[in-house]
Amino acid sequence: MKYNIIGRKVNLRDNFKERVYKKLGKFEKIYSEDAEATVTVTLEKNRQTVEVTIRDGAMVYRAESTALEMNDALDVVVDILGGQIRKNKTKLSKKMKAETLEQYFLENRSDDEETMQEEDYSVVRTKTISVKPLSVEEAILQMNLIGHEFFMFLNSSTNTVNVVYKRKGNTYGLLEPEF
Repeated sequence: MKYNIIGRKVNLRDNFKERVYKKLGKFEKIYSEDAEATVTVTLEKNRQTVEVTIRDGAMVYRAESTALEMNDALDVVVDILGGQIRKNKTKLSKKMKAETLEQYFLENRSDDEETMQEEDYSVVRTKTISVKPLSVEEAILQMNLIGHEFFMFLNSSTNTVNVVYKRKGNTYGLLEPEF
């Protein structure tokens, strides 16, 4: 796995970087060699946010946590990522070596995980929408008018289907397809 560690408004010490390698290293046997982990640490008003994104082909795992100390936030993020991997264990086992995945879960098993049940991913409702050509600003306005957290539209400038969504802190995000 390749690591990319970024510090925004903060200088990262070598011992934190070593801790990142150690903590995320336990996920290396699950992902391929081409996997890339991006760790971003941001300092805002005495609070430190650690965001980890792991990309491996089409799979993307992301977790974020804010704490007074970056080491505490990193611990929470690693726990969240482990939970995401456990939750998607069946999907991952189809894609990767089953024995490697089983070995990871045997090493990192706790009492809570033994009682956790597998989730069923079934579609309970299908909705058809008309996709109209709009600008990004018009799509955000439309999303706010109908009171949704996201809105799919045909981007008039790129002629591709995009999604705008609400983020934390009254900001917006845009999802664009990459071919």
